[in-house]
Amino acid sequence: MQFLLNLPGFVFAVFLLALVPGQTVAMVLRQSIVGGKQVAFWSIFGSSSGLIVWGLLSALGLSVVFQKNATAYEILKWAGVSYLVFLSLQTLWQSRKDSGSFEFGNNGSIQSAGSAYRTGLLTNLTNAKGAVFAVAFLPLYVPANFQLGIGVAILGVVWAMVSFSWYSILILSVDRASVWLSRPSVRRGLTVTSGLGIALLALGLALS
Repeated sequence: MQFLLNLPGFVFAVFLLALVPGQTVAMVLRQSIVGGKQVAFWSIFGSSSGLIVWGLLSALGLSVVFQKNATAYEILKWAGVSYLVFLSLQTLWQSRKDSGSFEFGNNGSIQSAGSAYRTGLLTNLTNAKGAVFAVAFLPLYVPANFQLGIGVAILGVVWAMVSFSWYSILILSVDRASVWLSRPSVRRGLTVTSGLGIALLALGLALS
Protein backbone atom coordinates (compact mmCIF):
# COMPACT_ATOMS: atom_id res chain seq x y z
CA MET A 1 0.00 0.00 0.00
CA GLN A 2 2.79 2.43 0.89
CA PHE A 3 4.39 1.78 -2.49
CA LEU A 4 1.19 2.92 -4.24
CA LEU A 5 1.04 6.01 -2.01
CA ASN A 6 4.58 6.89 -3.12
CA LEU A 7 3.72 6.74 -6.83
CA PRO A 8 2.14 10.24 -7.21
CA GLY A 9 5.23 11.88 -5.73
CA PHE A 10 7.46 9.79 -7.96
CA VAL A 11 5.45 10.64 -11.09
CA PHE A 12 5.71 14.34 -10.23
CA ALA A 13 9.47 14.05 -9.70
CA VAL A 14 10.15 12.30 -13.02
CA PHE A 15 7.84 14.74 -14.81
CA LEU A 16 9.94 17.62 -13.49
CA LEU A 17 13.06 15.75 -14.61
CA ALA A 18 11.64 15.42 -18.13
CA LEU A 19 10.88 19.16 -18.20
CA VAL A 20 14.53 20.12 -17.62
CA PRO A 21 16.12 21.02 -20.98
CA GLY A 22 18.98 18.70 -21.83
CA GLN A 23 20.15 15.95 -24.18
CA THR A 24 16.75 14.31 -24.66
CA VAL A 25 14.90 17.58 -25.23
CA ALA A 26 17.51 18.60 -27.81
CA MET A 27 17.20 15.21 -29.51
CA VAL A 28 13.39 15.37 -29.60
CA LEU A 29 13.38 18.88 -31.08
CA ARG A 30 16.01 17.94 -33.65
CA GLN A 31 14.20 14.77 -34.73
CA SER A 32 10.84 16.56 -34.88
CA ILE A 33 12.07 19.40 -37.07
CA VAL A 34 14.41 17.40 -39.29
CA GLY A 35 12.69 14.02 -39.60
CA GLY A 36 9.08 14.81 -38.80
CA LYS A 37 6.58 13.48 -36.30
CA GLN A 38 6.96 9.77 -37.07
CA VAL A 39 10.76 9.81 -36.75
CA ALA A 40 10.50 11.75 -33.48
CA PHE A 41 8.07 9.21 -32.00
CA TRP A 42 10.46 6.35 -32.82
CA SER A 43 13.20 8.33 -31.13
CA ILE A 44 11.28 8.84 -27.88
CA PHE A 45 10.35 5.16 -27.95
CA GLY A 46 14.09 4.50 -27.99
CA SER A 47 14.81 7.01 -25.22
CA SER A 48 12.06 5.52 -23.06
CA SER A 49 13.60 2.08 -23.60
CA GLY A 50 16.86 3.54 -22.31
CA LEU A 51 15.13 4.62 -19.10
CA ILE A 52 13.81 1.09 -18.59
CA VAL A 53 17.36 -0.23 -19.07
CA TRP A 54 18.65 2.14 -16.37
CA GLY A 55 15.83 1.07 -14.07
CA LEU A 56 16.58 -2.62 -14.60
CA LEU A 57 20.31 -2.11 -14.03
CA SER A 58 19.52 -0.33 -10.79
CA ALA A 59 17.11 -3.11 -9.80
CA LEU A 60 19.70 -5.80 -10.57
CA GLY A 61 22.09 -4.51 -7.97
CA LEU A 62 23.47 -1.04 -8.61
CA SER A 63 21.17 0.52 -6.03
CA VAL A 64 22.17 -2.04 -3.40
CA VAL A 65 25.88 -1.48 -4.08
CA PHE A 66 25.61 2.28 -3.72
CA GLN A 67 23.40 2.05 -0.64
CA LYS A 68 26.10 0.00 1.12
CA ASN A 69 29.10 1.89 -0.23
CA ALA A 70 28.94 5.60 0.45
CA THR A 71 32.28 6.27 -1.27
CA ALA A 72 31.14 4.64 -4.51
CA TYR A 73 27.94 6.67 -4.40
CA GLU A 74 29.85 9.92 -3.87
CA ILE A 75 32.14 9.09 -6.81
CA LEU A 76 29.14 8.54 -9.07
CA LYS A 77 27.42 11.66 -7.78
CA TRP A 78 30.38 13.98 -8.40
CA ALA A 79 31.12 12.34 -11.74
CA GLY A 80 27.55 13.15 -12.70
CA VAL A 81 27.87 16.73 -11.43
CA SER A 82 31.13 17.20 -13.38
CA TYR A 83 29.60 15.84 -16.56
CA LEU A 84 26.53 18.06 -16.26
CA VAL A 85 28.69 21.15 -15.65
CA PHE A 86 30.75 20.28 -18.74
CA LEU A 87 27.57 19.75 -20.77
CA SER A 88 26.14 23.05 -19.56
CA LEU A 89 29.29 25.02 -20.46
CA GLN A 90 29.51 23.27 -23.83
CA THR A 91 25.87 24.10 -24.59
CA LEU A 92 26.24 27.75 -23.54
CA TRP A 93 29.40 28.03 -25.67
CA GLN A 94 27.41 26.84 -28.67
CA SER A 95 24.93 29.68 -28.13
CA ARG A 96 27.49 31.93 -29.87
CA LYS A 97 26.18 30.51 -33.15
CA ASP A 98 23.15 32.08 -34.76
CA SER A 99 21.14 28.87 -34.30
CA GLY A 100 22.85 27.69 -31.14
CA SER A 101 23.31 23.93 -30.88
CA PHE A 102 20.20 23.26 -32.95
CA GLU A 103 21.70 23.20 -36.43
CA PHE A 104 19.22 21.31 -38.55
CA GLY A 105 21.05 20.59 -41.78
CA ASN A 106 20.15 17.69 -44.05
CA ASN A 107 23.19 15.73 -42.88
CA GLY A 108 21.56 15.36 -39.49
CA SER A 109 18.34 13.90 -40.89
CA ILE A 110 17.43 10.41 -39.72
CA GLN A 111 14.81 8.69 -41.86
CA SER A 112 14.52 5.03 -40.86
CA ALA A 113 12.62 3.87 -37.79
CA GLY A 114 15.57 1.75 -36.67
CA SER A 115 18.01 4.64 -36.85
CA ALA A 116 15.62 6.94 -35.03
CA TYR A 117 15.08 4.34 -32.30
CA ARG A 118 18.83 3.85 -31.85
CA THR A 119 19.36 7.61 -31.62
CA GLY A 120 16.83 7.87 -28.79
CA LEU A 121 18.19 4.78 -27.03
CA LEU A 122 21.80 5.97 -27.13
CA THR A 123 20.77 9.46 -26.01
CA ASN A 124 19.54 8.07 -22.71
CA LEU A 125 22.10 5.31 -22.27
CA THR A 126 24.85 7.95 -22.47
CA ASN A 127 22.93 10.42 -20.29
CA ALA A 128 24.54 10.89 -16.87
CA LYS A 129 21.32 12.43 -15.59
CA GLY A 130 19.45 9.20 -16.26
CA ALA A 131 22.15 7.05 -14.70
CA VAL A 132 22.38 9.13 -11.52
CA PHE A 133 18.60 9.35 -11.13
CA ALA A 134 18.11 5.60 -11.61
CA VAL A 135 20.77 4.65 -9.08
CA ALA A 136 20.40 7.41 -6.50
CA PHE A 137 16.70 8.30 -6.52
CA LEU A 138 14.59 5.34 -7.67
CA PRO A 139 15.37 3.32 -4.53
CA LEU A 140 14.23 6.23 -2.34
CA TYR A 141 10.63 5.74 -3.48
CA VAL A 142 10.56 2.05 -2.55
CA PRO A 143 9.31 1.54 1.04
CA ALA A 144 11.32 -0.63 3.40
CA ASN A 145 8.62 -3.32 3.50
CA PHE A 146 8.63 -3.70 -0.32
CA GLN A 147 11.12 -5.82 -2.28
CA LEU A 148 13.74 -3.30 -3.46
CA GLY A 149 14.60 -4.86 -6.84
CA ILE A 150 10.97 -5.31 -7.92
CA GLY A 151 10.06 -1.83 -6.73
CA VAL A 152 12.91 -0.18 -8.62
CA ALA A 153 12.05 -2.14 -11.79
CA ILE A 154 8.39 -1.02 -11.59
CA LEU A 155 9.43 2.59 -11.03
CA GLY A 156 11.73 2.36 -14.06
CA VAL A 157 8.75 1.41 -16.24
CA VAL A 158 6.62 4.21 -14.74
CA TRP A 159 9.47 6.65 -15.37
CA ALA A 160 9.61 5.59 -19.02
CA MET A 161 5.83 5.99 -19.42
CA VAL A 162 5.82 9.49 -17.91
CA SER A 163 8.76 10.51 -20.09
CA PHE A 164 7.14 9.12 -23.24
CA SER A 165 3.88 10.94 -22.47
CA TRP A 166 5.58 14.32 -21.96
CA TYR A 167 7.77 14.05 -25.04
CA SER A 168 4.76 12.99 -27.10
CA ILE A 169 3.09 16.28 -26.14
CA LEU A 170 6.31 18.10 -27.06
CA ILE A 171 6.44 16.41 -30.47
CA LEU A 172 2.82 17.32 -31.24
CA SER A 173 3.51 20.91 -30.16
CA VAL A 174 6.60 21.11 -32.37
CA ASP A 175 4.58 19.74 -35.28
CA ARG A 176 2.23 22.70 -34.93
CA ALA A 177 4.98 25.26 -34.27
CA SER A 178 7.61 24.13 -36.79
CA VAL A 179 7.70 27.51 -38.54
CA TRP A 180 8.35 29.33 -35.25
CA LEU A 181 11.01 26.79 -34.21
CA SER A 182 12.76 27.09 -37.56
CA ARG A 183 13.87 30.63 -36.66
CA PRO A 184 17.59 30.76 -35.73
CA SER A 185 16.91 33.20 -32.87
CA VAL A 186 14.41 30.79 -31.30
CA ARG A 187 16.82 27.87 -31.56
CA ARG A 188 19.57 30.00 -30.05
CA GLY A 189 17.25 30.81 -27.15
CA LEU A 190 16.54 27.10 -26.68
CA THR A 191 20.28 26.47 -26.54
CA VAL A 192 20.77 29.02 -23.77
CA THR A 193 17.77 27.65 -21.88
CA SER A 194 19.15 24.12 -22.18
CA GLY A 195 22.55 25.18 -20.89
CA LEU A 196 21.12 27.02 -17.89
CA GLY A 197 18.70 24.18 -17.13
CA ILE A 198 21.52 21.63 -17.08
CA ALA A 199 23.56 23.93 -14.82
CA LEU A 200 20.66 24.12 -12.34
CA LEU A 201 20.35 20.33 -12.43
CA ALA A 202 24.07 20.01 -11.66
CA LEU A 203 23.72 22.46 -8.76
CA GLY A 204 20.75 20.55 -7.35
CA LEU A 205 22.62 17.26 -7.61
CA ALA A 206 25.71 18.75 -5.94
CA LEU A 207 23.65 20.06 -3.02
CA SER A 208 21.61 16.87 -2.60
